[in-house]
Amino acid sequence: MPDYQDTTRAKIVFGLRTFAAGPAPLPAELSYDTSDPYAVAVTFQTGRGDVRWMCARDLLADGLLAPAGLGDLRISPATDPEYVVFELITPDGEAVMEAPSAEIAAFLDRTYEKIPAGSEHQWFDFDHELEKLSSLS
Repeated sequence: MPDYQDTTRAKIVFGLRTFAAGPAPLPAELSYDTSDPYAVAVTFQTGRGDVRWMCARDLLADGLLAPAGLGDLRISPATDPEYVVFELITPDGEAVMEAPSAEIAAFLDRTYEKIPAGSEHQWFDFDHELEKLSSLS
């Protein structure tokens, strides 16, 4: 396993879809940390504080091309190919957002420069992840 940690970040303005008007701007930061090679964190900056959502890097990449995701996050290309749609579903409700496809793709390209697809297992520290789980109990 490589012994250094590196984080790739991108600031992207999502559009929160509303019923009354066009999408409301919702600033967000995507981050990819080589110490967690399978995941991407998306931190939405809301008026009530930051909301952090984790998703699989593969899910984000797949959602650029075709509908992906079955659980609390679904990602799919929008009707307008310049956007990708994110559906976040929680017991408290759901939110539908759109983000510029090119910006998401550029972010992903930078993550694949750090850790190519299919080589994530070389960076995954299973023992460290088990330690994190055992500290929760």
